[in-house]
Amino acid sequence: MIQFRDGIPVRSYDRIKERYGFIMKIGEARMLYSSQLHSYQEQKLALARQKKELEKKANAVPNGKELYEKEGVALELSYNAVSEKYDEYKAFMEKLMELHTAYFNAEASKQQGEAMAEYAEDLAKIMEVARRIADGDRVPAYDEQKLMEYSMELYMSAKNIAIMNENKDKEEYDSLWADEEEKKENPDPFEAADSKELSLDAPEIVDAGDVAASASAPSAGASVLS
Repeated sequence: MIQFRDGIPVRSYDRIKERYGFIMKIGEARMLYSSQLHSYQEQKLALARQKKELEKKANAVPNGKELYEKEGVALELSYNAVSEKYDEYKAFMEKLMELHTAYFNAEASKQQGEAMAEYAEDLAKIMEVARRIADGDRVPAYDEQKLMEYSMELYMSAKNIAIMNENKDKEEYDSLWADEEEKKENPDPFEAADSKELSLDAPEIVDAGDVAASASAPSAGASVLS
């Protein structure tokens, strides 16, 4: 059975905390790994240019392929190593954005549901205000204003019916919105998703230049120049 801590699987929680010393937020991870992807893309482009330039040099002299073979193998190994790490970061970012989208949709749906419930409650109050006015009773100016804002036609209809109840004993009501709490502003769904704690195993952050430099060429290998 999977155990959770702060809504995160314990194994993932411990790995993230051990690696970074804190639990990273999704927004922080998006920025960090987007930067990594950009850095690795730039490194891939630089290595690709070097490979092309080396190929031109090899084709420009006799026995060029043999002369530049070792350098070509080293460049190919560096390019492959950087590409592999780039693909790792890209796969992680895809999972991260799926998680971000899930949190975004959950927050947006929650707010939409709250708005619909609030509208239904307000509508019920407005209908009650119309009934009270039509019965010839007294309602606060605020409640009357709410009815007018909703429908002037319904307001005038209630007032016209009230004329027929002029001689009736009038009841005075408190506002139906008297106990309404001050509404809290809903967070932006995108920012709400960014603020969630990362629950994925994040790849180690390694400099693209270090990955390229650490890829060593074998003492012998097939030529990568064509």
